[in-house]
Amino acid sequence: MKELVEVIARALVDNPDEVVVTETEKDNETLVQLHVASADMGKVIGKQGRIARAIRTVVKAASSGSDKKVTVDIE
Repeated sequence: MKELVEVIARALVDNPDEVVVTETEKDNETLVQLHVASADMGKVIGKQGRIARAIRTVVKAASSGSDKKVTVDIE
């Protein structure tokens, strides 16, 4: 999931070198944290959170084959 979020985020922002994605696994859950430059935060979130919601939907669809819950956190 880390690679998927990273590819999507790098395509959206002006400073792709500042995109950092970390993945933490606990029991039955995977937490993917996305860090971008403060100037690019609006591009990743989108109007009314539409882009962020779309990223979460794509990740959820990609992880549907596994039993783990995947959470995407944008910081």
